Amino acid sequence: MNSSNDNNTAMTSPAPSQVQQDTQFWLEKAVIGLNLCPFAKSVHVNNRLRYVVSSASTPEDLLKELARELLALNRADPDEIETTVLIHPQVLTDFLDFNDFLGAADALVEDLELAGELQIASFHPQYQFAGTEPDDISNYTNRSPYPTLHLLRESSIARATETMADTDAIYEANMQTLEKLGIEGWTALGLKR
Repeated sequence: MNSSNDNNTAMTSPAPSQVQQDTQFWLEKAVIGLNLCPFAKSVHVNNRLRYVVSSASTPEDLLKELARELLALNRADPDEIETTVLIHPQVLTDFLDFNDFLGAADALVEDLELAGELQIASFHPQYQFAGTEPDDISNYTNRSPYPTLHLLRESSIARATETMADTDAIYEANMQTLEKLGIEGWTALGLKR
């Protein structure tokens, strides 16, 4: 899974503080600012989101770190840490490699006996849904500045969705928002393309 592209990225990767700052900017401008996830704002505002910038340079190292973070989140008090974003700028920079890795990530949740407790959402700078063109604006719902695994508590998702009559409406609203915004609007917000 480790492509030569990953090795080149490792040499030019920004400092961890910059990676976290870029990710937080994306979260505030896109995810919260465009209301792509109506549940994100309260977690962010109440400082219950843990940012972890990985130094992993191989998928194997990332999987080990993912295991540690899943276990740590499961043990943490939800009032202190409700969710974790594991940002890994030096590994799985190729979207196809990243996409392949998600199967191993989901299997890890099962192996750690955390299925039903935690789940993983995925974000990537080259994110592409099946059946779309690379520059299709719909892909931007999952485009982050760096490859990112978002570790979520199932209980948090259940609580958040209880307040919504139709969770499918989130996806539909996101598509309408992004269609109106377009690529030019996305970049005008200062977001990376």
